[in-house]
This record gives sequence, C-alpha cells and structure tokens, in this order.
Amino acid sequence: MTCEDNHSRLTWEVQLYEPFSKVWMCRGLGRATTNASPADIARGVLAGYLAANPPRGGETFRAIARPDTGQPATVTADQLRNDGWTAGPDVRQALPVYLREALAQTG
Repeated sequence: MTCEDNHSRLTWEVQLYEPFSKVWMCRGLGRATTNASPADIARGVLAGYLAANPPRGGETFRAIARPDTGQPATVTADQLRNDGWTAGPDVRQALPVYLREALAQTG
C-alpha cells in the first residue's frame, strides 16, 4: 500500500431488528481498510452474513458501513434481492474469511 492509494477505514455492523422492543441488535461487527465504497462493503457483509446464517421467517436484517470520514451506508436484505450486484475483489479482500467463504459458496 502506498500513500497514493485511496484507502479509507470503516466499521461495519450487521443488525437484526427486534420487533417487540423496536431496536436493532448487533449480530456482527468488524473493521476494514479498503478502497471499496461503504455501500459495497455493507452489501458484501450482509450478503455473506445471510449466506452463512440464513434468516428464519420474519427476521429483518441490515448492514451499516460507517467510514471514519464521510457518510455511512445502510443496506437491507430486501435491497440484495435480484439486483445483479456481485462482490468485487476489493470488497472480498476487506471481509473476514468466514464472510468471504460464505460469499464464494453463493456464487
């Protein structure tokens, strides 16, 4: 990595909505340094998490990627359906191994 690279640090989080208490509960958390966009990281994290941990009926998940500077990106499971998005090499490299492997199994 050189000084000219356009990498940014971010924190990502997978959340599950708890309808009875009406709060979002953290189900996964991580940090990455990447040049991928926060929206792409959020998509990759959520797609990998849902591939590794299939949701049960009625569960609502979302992923948030918060860069150290800039605006956070939020992606819901509904936004992942049939949109044709695939994780690029920058996204895969920024994910932990268990999410990377789950994404690889989904194709």
